[in-house]
Amino acid sequence: MDEELKNALAVLQKGGTILYPTDTVWGLGCDARNKEAVNKIYKIKERAEYKSLVILVSDYTMINRYVKDVPAIAWDLIEAAEKEPLTIIYPGARMLAENVIAADGSVGIRIVNDEFCKKLIQKFTKPIVSTSANISGEPAPALFNEITIDMMNKVDYIVNLRQKEINNTKPSTIIKIALNGEFKIIRK
Repeated sequence: MDEELKNALAVLQKGGTILYPTDTVWGLGCDARNKEAVNKIYKIKERAEYKSLVILVSDYTMINRYVKDVPAIAWDLIEAAEKEPLTIIYPGARMLAENVIAADGSVGIRIVNDEFCKKLIQKFTKPIVSTSANISGEPAPALFNEITIDMMNKVDYIVNLRQKEINNTKPSTIIKIALNGEFKIIRK
């Protein structure tokens, strides 16, 4: 794992893109603060830029760094989710690449549980984009062998971990929270 962390970190630091395993599905990633890197992800996915992207953070403190005012209900939702992957869309995103932030100023953030991802983000000290490794609108790849060769050829680095794993991963639950604490389940 140490070698893969080192290699992926070097690519992220240079503004590159990675294909990597997460606590949900295989993902495309880059520096969530680098507009040019984020543009590469949109091109790889053939995704409309008005559709915002999810970012991964390693812990609670990173959420506070990239969201102006975290509604109190967010902490309760995160705690209730325990080990289940939960993405929360927060109002008031800040200090991120503008093309990661939705038109309404919100951003989707997930505290990652995956050991590799958590260590990578801790070493990088910045959030990373996490979007499924597929063309926009196509099924998300739960397994490495479901990722197309074309997709693999478009990224700068493919993390060589868990490529032979067979598990029942799925995309995270997504909840959107308003500043007043009201929330709406977007995806269960």
